[in-house]
Amino acid sequence: MSTYDLAIMGGIVVDGTGLARRRGDIAVKDGRVAKIGFVNPDDAETVIDADGLHVAPGIVDAHTHYDPQLTFEPHATSSCYHGVTTVLAGNCGFSVAPNRPDQRDYLTRMFAKVEGMSPVALSAVNWDFESFPEYLERRTGKLGVNMACYVGHSAIRRTVMGEAGSEREATDDEVEQMRRVVAEAMEAGAAGFSSSHGPTQLDGEDKPIPSRFSSLAELEVLVGEAGHHRGGSISYLHRSAIGGLDQADRDLLERLGRASRLPIILQGLGGRSKVDVPGAGWDEVAAWIDQIGHEGIGIFSLLRNHPFDRDFKVSTGTNLYEGVPAFHRIVGPGLSVAEKLALLAEPGRRDEMRHAVDHPNTDGAKGSTLPPPRWKVVEVDEVVKPANEKFVKRTIADIATELGVEPADAFLDLAIDEGLETTFRYVNKSRAWEESVAAGQKHPAMIIGVSDGGAHLDRDDGSDWSTAFLAFWVRDRKLWSLEEGIRQLTQVPASLLGFESRGMLLPGYYADAFIFDPDTIELDSKKQVRDFPGGEARYSARPRGIYWTIVNGVPIVKDGEVLTENLPGHVVRPGIG
Repeated sequence: MSTYDLAIMGGIVVDGTGLARRRGDIAVKDGRVAKIGFVNPDDAETVIDADGLHVAPGIVDAHTHYDPQLTFEPHATSSCYHGVTTVLAGNCGFSVAPNRPDQRDYLTRMFAKVEGMSPVALSAVNWDFESFPEYLERRTGKLGVNMACYVGHSAIRRTVMGEAGSEREATDDEVEQMRRVVAEAMEAGAAGFSSSHGPTQLDGEDKPIPSRFSSLAELEVLVGEAGHHRGGSISYLHRSAIGGLDQADRDLLERLGRASRLPIILQGLGGRSKVDVPGAGWDEVAAWIDQIGHEGIGIFSLLRNHPFDRDFKVSTGTNLYEGVPAFHRIVGPGLSVAEKLALLAEPGRRDEMRHAVDHPNTDGAKGSTLPPPRWKVVEVDEVVKPANEKFVKRTIADIATELGVEPADAFLDLAIDEGLETTFRYVNKSRAWEESVAAGQKHPAMIIGVSDGGAHLDRDDGSDWSTAFLAFWVRDRKLWSLEEGIRQLTQVPASLLGFESRGMLLPGYYADAFIFDPDTIELDSKKQVRDFPGGEARYSARPRGIYWTIVNGVPIVKDGEVLTENLPGHVVRPGIG
């Protein structure tokens, strides 16, 4: 018998501690790192030649929605191609467990609407579980990547309250039932508890998601319960996530931190919106975080480190304009091309739409408050008619200035001229964006990366975030050393989330790793593919310069492209090594 199961030979090890890299062979036995230094390849059953390449701990993705997908696609594609070995699912209060049979259709439609998933693909979810412990148990032996999962507030409400969970606040008895569900999930190994009062989130019936109907008292009871078990974290989308953190939410977050003694992980902290400069107001918020940190309250924020990059056509529709009802009625999905053109031809319709994007809805009681892309970050990507080639790669704002018309008119006139088949692209990268993201990510309360992996299949595949970070912020901008950049993607999230023995390549740690070339790592392709159940389309991203992804000592991606049939993934539970 071989001494080791795997040997990675001749690589340059970036171990996740932040210390300087060094050349070393890595030996793996029983899923853990056994040795780093000189290894005799004859002592290993499987050998990988990493000469000239770097070997780093597997990346930990702290914000995904892979819990439905992992029931029928175990490798969490596309994330696994980008060096991700552990995904944390169940964010935003959305988890597939707990559930009860009469509520599964509702949960499916909620995932489809809020997270942009395909209803047809979601029909492939194998509902062989109801409770959260059953969900974790059923994943054992069926995972390509490691998976941890929050227990979601909206799922809990619909399980305990049925339809009433989307209509009203809970009674004391119902809150107690929900508390027991959280306790059961946490004892089984939930990564923590997730919830949302985010005003942008509407369910499949265009009603607020269930957690938005909860009182703050209910939220505090459930968060407090989560803190009395094995550890983990709290994922929460606060009410003022769009407009900037207000005093009421600051007070609430302080109470949640005290009640749970767990890290409270938010999104977009400090920003005016997801579309504006993401760090607007960050200095003031950072001072508040530092202040309450002295009281032992840990508030953290996930930071999207790469810009939005989403293409769309009016013909097929997009949800990017949900917060602009007059625009979403035409530009959103659901209507045929003929129906959309008929509406656009109605008297007064153009007047209603002309300035709507500049005045989006800000009242959550009236519908989604999702900020729309501004005209200066929407460009023409592809055209149908040769006469319109002059507009390609130019922003709508620029085109409107040239033509002497309002931006909405320029957008709609072009779309109508091409039968609504023009391809537009939303890219929010700017100098202000870069300066803000560069400053924010250096704060210890900022956690790099928001992939939303497994979600938003109708927009783009955010799974390329780690590749984008290493290529742009580490190599090109040199904001981080390679050693510290890797630590930000591995040891930092693993420690924050309570994932023991992961996030570093050290003897005794799980052998999660990826092998890459820091000089050539780059996004190689991002395109729609039809590889989901029912032939449903989704965006798929592939990197250049990442060659192997290894989970618990077993390769799941080799040569940068080949997805193996290996299923070495573990259910990761906080506080359990």
